[in-house]
Amino acid sequence: MSMIVCDRSDRPAPGGGLGLRQASERGFNLIEVLVAIVVLAIGLLGLAGLQARSLQSGHGSFYRTVASQQAYDIADRIAANLAGVAGGHYDNLTATIPTDPNCMTAGCTAATMALTDQYQWLRANAVVLPGGSGTVRCVIGPTAACVTYTAGSNRIFEVTVFWTERFWTKPTQHFVTRFAP
Repeated sequence: MSMIVCDRSDRPAPGGGLGLRQASERGFNLIEVLVAIVVLAIGLLGLAGLQARSLQSGHGSFYRTVASQQAYDIADRIAANLAGVAGGHYDNLTATIPTDPNCMTAGCTAATMALTDQYQWLRANAVVLPGGSGTVRCVIGPTAACVTYTAGSNRIFEVTVFWTERFWTKPTQHFVTRFAP
């Protein structure tokens, strides 16, 4: 003889509803799903934050690359005008854009070529970098105009390129290099 034991909670409720155990299990499943959705949402927000930070870093890297190209651009310009270097015309190029001497049509001297180089370089910095600017100064050289006076030495220039980044805590960034033409 077999005996069948019935748990009253498994029986359908009067009127066709769920029994007590089925109703509580169904509510527990709903809570599990809600917790899983919250955990997934937090994970996706973290992933979105990582993606945003990656884009910021990539953007900053791009500007550093452009700044280094601009620094080497003025270095090449200076090396191409050795008479201007010897005359000290590149010893202190400020960040102020000078008036264009327009010496290309009228003929350039070493001094006006240095001024043209400064004009074109600073204009290019302003175009390719946000808030872009730059300076060139002689840091070691044979004249007193250089920061460190060394008799009979060649000039060593320090090129600094500035730009503004909107994503970093320090918005003004700079790239600095030194070279001897």
